[in-house]
Amino acid sequence: MSEQKSLSGKIALVTGGSRGIGRETALALGQRGADVVITYRAQEEAAQQTVTELEAQGVRAQALQVDLTGTAELDRLVDAFQAILTDWGRQNFDILVNNAGVLRLATFERVTEDDLTYNFQTNYMSVFFLTQKLMGIMADGGRIINLGSGTARIAFAPLVSYGPIKAAVQSLTLYLASFLGKRQITVNAVAPGGLDTDFNAGLFANMPQAPDYIASNTALGRVGQATDVSGVVAFLASDEAAFISGAIINIDGGYHL
Repeated sequence: MSEQKSLSGKIALVTGGSRGIGRETALALGQRGADVVITYRAQEEAAQQTVTELEAQGVRAQALQVDLTGTAELDRLVDAFQAILTDWGRQNFDILVNNAGVLRLATFERVTEDDLTYNFQTNYMSVFFLTQKLMGIMADGGRIINLGSGTARIAFAPLVSYGPIKAAVQSLTLYLASFLGKRQITVNAVAPGGLDTDFNAGLFANMPQAPDYIASNTALGRVGQATDVSGVVAFLASDEAAFISGAIINIDGGYHL
């Protein structure tokens, strides 16, 4: 089987697939032959554009609206996803990419309880419980890829309510890899550095010097792009990565080496 169609017959769920890393990951999986379901919270037009581009690659695709702030809508998401699987002639799926996330900027002395709760509910709690709810319908030998962050290991003051929660996601990755290994399900995380995506638009708007600072402290001398991450995620979803589990892969161009 060619590398380009190495995921033919697989079904993937990518949360937050309307923009940024999620969108590029969905397209990378589709390019390799996977059928893809994406979720989005508010950007319906962008989500449908991603679906259109996936279908143009010759794969099946659908978008599901869900608010992943906490757990209130997880059962509805799982039910809708199972209905799609049934329509596609499957009872299970193969690839889960826990990508959806939020970002609130504030230095330590300005972080509010609401900021921390919002970040925790979306960036950790929904990841934990969505994965838990989907394990009954993930095929043995499946793949889980979590989105961590370079700020889990390198402190960056405006992300004090974000980086430690991503560190928790990366720790969860290890626990899940241990727990699910008996089913030959691999669980890994990618930890991007500073990327030029709309997710970081607020940060770059508030700190115009940030892109130059990131580039000047990066071995490869540039800010990253979503496509720098999506190819690695697609690799981790492939058979070639079948013996990689519990890994945290830094994708930061050599930031602060």
